[in-house]
Amino acid sequence: MDIIERQAGAWPQSIWTATSEKHRFPSLASDLEVDVAVVGGGITGITTAALLAQQGVRVAVLEARRIGMGATGYSTGNLYAPLGEPLHLLAAKWGRDTTRQVVQSRLAAIDLIEKNTREFGIACNFSRQPWVLYSDDDAPEHKAMIEQEYQAARDAGLDARVTTDLPLPYEITRALVVPRQAQFHPLRYLRGLAAAVQSAQCRIFEETPVLAVDDDSGVIHAGGFRVSARRVVMATHTPKGFDPLQTELGPYREYAVAAPLARKQLEGGIFWSTGTEKTSTRLLEVDGAAFVILVGDKHKTGQQEDPQACYRKLEQTLQARFDAGPVAFRWSAQQYRAADGLPYIGPAIGAARTLVATGFGGDGLTFGTLAALLIADAVAGLENPWAGLYSPRRFTPVKSAGAFLKENLNVVGWYVKDHLKGGDVTQLAEVPRGEGRIVDLAGDRLAVYRDDAYQLHVVSPVCTHMKCIVHWNQAERSWDCPCHGSRFSCDGEVIEGPAIAPLERRMMPPDANGATDTWLP
Repeated sequence: MDIIERQAGAWPQSIWTATSEKHRFPSLASDLEVDVAVVGGGITGITTAALLAQQGVRVAVLEARRIGMGATGYSTGNLYAPLGEPLHLLAAKWGRDTTRQVVQSRLAAIDLIEKNTREFGIACNFSRQPWVLYSDDDAPEHKAMIEQEYQAARDAGLDARVTTDLPLPYEITRALVVPRQAQFHPLRYLRGLAAAVQSAQCRIFEETPVLAVDDDSGVIHAGGFRVSARRVVMATHTPKGFDPLQTELGPYREYAVAAPLARKQLEGGIFWSTGTEKTSTRLLEVDGAAFVILVGDKHKTGQQEDPQACYRKLEQTLQARFDAGPVAFRWSAQQYRAADGLPYIGPAIGAARTLVATGFGGDGLTFGTLAALLIADAVAGLENPWAGLYSPRRFTPVKSAGAFLKENLNVVGWYVKDHLKGGDVTQLAEVPRGEGRIVDLAGDRLAVYRDDAYQLHVVSPVCTHMKCIVHWNQAERSWDCPCHGSRFSCDGEVIEGPAIAPLERRMMPPDANGATDTWLP
């Protein structure tokens, strides 16, 4: 079946989910005792489990949905030592030596992925490719950006060069090239790794949501059963429940589109632009077809009035730059940006058993793999040279003050504004088919979604994490919290973020005329 045909009617869907074999893992069916319980089956969780199992540790992975169907399956498939944020800004904040350590640690993570693909025979299109930062205009600030990044890359030990020639179908004025970075099919890699390491030593469970974790006892309540563990790894993208780190994190969403190329106009590589659009471009050749992927248009989760506009903007840019067919895939993913610019990986604040991995920004595939290396060493009691650099218990008030203040004022602002203002509408008939609205009805506030069959789905609009009011995301058909990034399905089930409990299901009260719904299809 053609790749494009496989995704018909499934929007949004990433090209990775459409081109991966479905390997099923069982759900937890009884109480369990292990050495380490890993919560989350993305690249961080599965890689951590693989490393621990190789050390002889009894490990269980508990995934709420399907393996890789969180951030990993909706990523870019790019692996690189430079960061999503400018390297020269990291050097200005942390210094040259620390920046070099960050780069070297990320190179080690890429090497581990390459090693795993070879040792386990994972067919995931892994290839070494250049990372490129380019400018397509003569703006002085963009030229300066290239020069600053070039110097920062060289100072960090990267083999970088500047050129005016790139394999792109449009003109560029200047570019920084860092060779021997990498690209792969992230979901094929992750599911291949999971299938390879699954054993009595390393048990992997899907459709097993974790509802509570007791750090004192090491007991996890998941899927109706109890898992007892000496150590717990929160490989959940952001810590679940209430955690001090959440005040240091900003949740953002970023968008991606992919379209088939009419002819091959692009070589392998990770091409980032310095312009106002700040997009990332890459070629993907999969199952005999060539696609161009364009990524960009980032915003705070739950704070974009029209997320569909983000897709439209990317589609217009893609069609203007390439001879491509209609966009076949569109998807978005969540990222959590740390206040001081570096992830938090290691023992959680105030915890005896729990380790966390969060704050990867847009660099989750590489940082997630690095997190597995650090956590596996921590569990084994081994000293890792980068452990202190990424410790969640580090104290960096000067480096994090600006972002910390900005993010937390933003949270307070949305909390107050949404609780003070009324709903979007006051009548059920004002909720269109296929959309959601906050409805003020009979003295109550409800989050109401009307599906394509005109049926109403009614939940509380109050996020179960910190009581902010959720917003409807039309692009994903989800309820998104603008405070800490929790996301819920139209029926209130947790999709993403620190929230553990679903949105409360609500009964629909009648309107003033005694009718519960005046919409007649």
